[in-house]
Amino acid sequence: MAIPDSLKRSISDELLRMEEDCIHSGKSHFNASARWNRWNYWFGIPSVVLSTAAGTAFFKDYTLVAGIMASTVAILSGLMTFLKPAEKSNSHKNSGDQYLSLRNDSRVFREVSLLQDLAEGAAVEGMEGLTKRRNELNQASPLFSDRDFKRAKRGIDAGQARHAVDQKPR
Repeated sequence: MAIPDSLKRSISDELLRMEEDCIHSGKSHFNASARWNRWNYWFGIPSVVLSTAAGTAFFKDYTLVAGIMASTVAILSGLMTFLKPAEKSNSHKNSGDQYLSLRNDSRVFREVSLLQDLAEGAAVEGMEGLTKRRNELNQASPLFSDRDFKRAKRGIDAGQARHAVDQKPR
């Protein structure tokens, strides 16, 4: 039996909501990943440079300078160990990838599968499967900052998440 138009419209609307949520969450996670990646470089590069310079200063009998540099390296290394920016960057990138994957699956289901002669139960089951994935992803993903979200929203509003095909008149 074909899906009633009202149910098809309800499923399509819910999938559109999911796609919008996924776009915002995915882009926010990518912003968080980029931010944590910058912190990784901000802590890591000076740490490497200063540790090398401290060794050189120590051998040239600049013990005070070497001590200050070594102390700075210890602080930077401690921050990297405590904050784990590389791990946080990877975690946010993985979440962003999963949100975009879910958005793509939702869009394909809405634009292709839902337009076929699916049974009513199969259509609802497909939507529920995608909804379950979204809920699990929401629970498993790390939190991103409000700043990451606002930056994502500005980019999305500026058209960064639109595909060229979606801008063509139909």
